[in-house]
Amino acid sequence: MVRDSTSEEGTGVERIAHDSKAIALHRRINDTAVSYPDETGVGELFERRVAESPTSVAVIHRDRSVSYDELNRLANGVAARLSAAGVRPGAVVGVAIGRTPELVAALLGILKCGACYLPFDIDWPDARLRDLVAQTDCATVLTDNAEALAARLPELAVLPVDDTVVEENPRTAVDPDAIAYINFTSGSTGQPKGVPIRHRSIARLVFGARYARLDEHSRLLQLAPVTFDAATFELWGALLHGGACVLYPSRFPRFSELGRVIDTHGITVLFLTTALFNSIVDEAPEILDGVGTVLTGGEAHSLKHIDAALRRYGPDRIVSMYGPTECTTFALYHPVRERRMGETALPIGLPIQNTRAYLVGEHGLCGPGETGEILLAGPGLSPGYLGLPAGSGQFVDREIDGAVERLYRTGDRAYLRDDGVFVFQGRLDDQVKVNGYRVELGEISHHLDQHPAVRQNFVTVRETAGGDKALVAFVVSGEQPGTAEQIRDHLRARLPAFMVPAEIRFRDTLPLSATGKVDRRALLAELAERS
Repeated sequence: MVRDSTSEEGTGVERIAHDSKAIALHRRINDTAVSYPDETGVGELFERRVAESPTSVAVIHRDRSVSYDELNRLANGVAARLSAAGVRPGAVVGVAIGRTPELVAALLGILKCGACYLPFDIDWPDARLRDLVAQTDCATVLTDNAEALAARLPELAVLPVDDTVVEENPRTAVDPDAIAYINFTSGSTGQPKGVPIRHRSIARLVFGARYARLDEHSRLLQLAPVTFDAATFELWGALLHGGACVLYPSRFPRFSELGRVIDTHGITVLFLTTALFNSIVDEAPEILDGVGTVLTGGEAHSLKHIDAALRRYGPDRIVSMYGPTECTTFALYHPVRERRMGETALPIGLPIQNTRAYLVGEHGLCGPGETGEILLAGPGLSPGYLGLPAGSGQFVDREIDGAVERLYRTGDRAYLRDDGVFVFQGRLDDQVKVNGYRVELGEISHHLDQHPAVRQNFVTVRETAGGDKALVAFVVSGEQPGTAEQIRDHLRARLPAFMVPAEIRFRDTLPLSATGKVDRRALLAELAERS
């Protein structure tokens, strides 16, 4: 928890206390400023690449290659159609288009006319779509399924995608602080929260990147759903550098197809969610052999899988990424070179370019070896949640080291190594109480990982019929067979009795959500059905 101590005189802004050692360490790790093009919008940044290399390949989809010039003309056509339909700068335009070049042209066209895009999945329930539309005041949507969407959302102006091209770029000047897109995250109250992201924040994400080489030779695989913030990196990391964005041809990844796409198109940079990365390392590690940089994150990493990846791919090929949607996809990075003896968690690393990270505990800024909450700052931060005042929720203003910083409280815990590297320790709300004891789910998961009968695992808490809480571990079997009781014996030898799951359930696989993370809701629903 952050305990803000004194208030800065005359400003009303609370100050985060610190000692000399803690502030010296934070100054060093937050020396991340690099020059980047923050003076204009994404559309103009893309147009600069078009002017430099109009015939270079911008987008690849199946057997189709689209040049920078062709993509630009398609995007100009979208911008012209939107303007003719009454869409003005600052408006929100919904996007429900499959992963095709037309999707990329639609996103670019929306940005070029000064509007912002709201990606959503046409398979989402009507109630959720109406909620998103209402929260954002969205009045127009671009889609490749116009008839069905118009019937479901008759209040919207539904525009079907087409192949209209316009040579001239729009003359709309887009401010770098204008909103480029809105993503929705799950809210703790069950109400999704809209997270608007500025043009400037996208530029901060992909220019001067410390975590991967991004240039005109880069080929990035666009694998994530466009509703997931990883797509921001996959798209603009390629297109704002003159590289190629390769669109994965199917909705869901299959190992055979993923390997073929990677090999055929020479993918240089790839982002995988932790769960998908683990599955590939287990079942088809060869498909990543030719990828220069594999970024992975979204959940705590399994050391067993990281060790296997290090043995196969070598150092500096795998980069652990950390970052909430509210900080534009990535905030911290950690190239995996080696593992320290006794390490029980993979570090999440140091701040990426133009990003500042603070670790704050009960008594202020943390020093080496101390545990606290991760707070983030810099131009990657969202201006705040839709419908809430700028300084509400997890977004706060605090004085640190003589200056007022706008901070995002992540709700994630970490400790600092002596070298300033952050090591993830779980969510603040992941510390659950079972029979009065405070339990770390991540610690249980770590020790499960060490058993040879466990290939993957997921630990959660369910409520019993009597209203108590009980630990449940879902396990995907490893190379050696094992029973639930053998696994429990393994845990009893390493953990207090109250941290040993009451139930261990074996599964062939762990279910994944649309964003590639372990689907906790599906697992809990399964428990409810069987109880």
